[in-house]
Amino acid sequence: QVQLVESGGGLVQTGSSLRLSCEASGTNTRINRMGWYRQAPGKQRELVAQYRTGGAKDYADSMKARFTISKVSGKNMIYLQMNNLKPEDTATYYCNAFINWSDVWGQGTQVTVSS
Repeated sequence: QVQLVESGGGLVQTGSSLRLSCEASGTNTRINRMGWYRQAPGKQRELVAQYRTGGAKDYADSMKARFTISKVSGKNMIYLQMNNLKPEDTATYYCNAFINWSDVWGQGTQVTVSS
């Protein structure tokens, strides 16, 4: 069974940086689509950034200038570097992977940005 484990969230001040990590376990198959979503209280879950099959990256327009997704070569592991964080970035950040024709989600990591 594939599991995604996120880490790196926390409480930071406006303008700070954080790096989230996500590693998949339970599979030796390379995951071709893997990325990050976030959900703020009372709002829908939204895409932050992802790798698509073939290695192309997608970013939410509002975050592409400050956030960078990267991956570890040879591993099912990705990072999300978040710079110049703002209070509106406060949310639970979820790792997502599409594998075996199903979406798999991590448990989420909380990011809180104080003003």
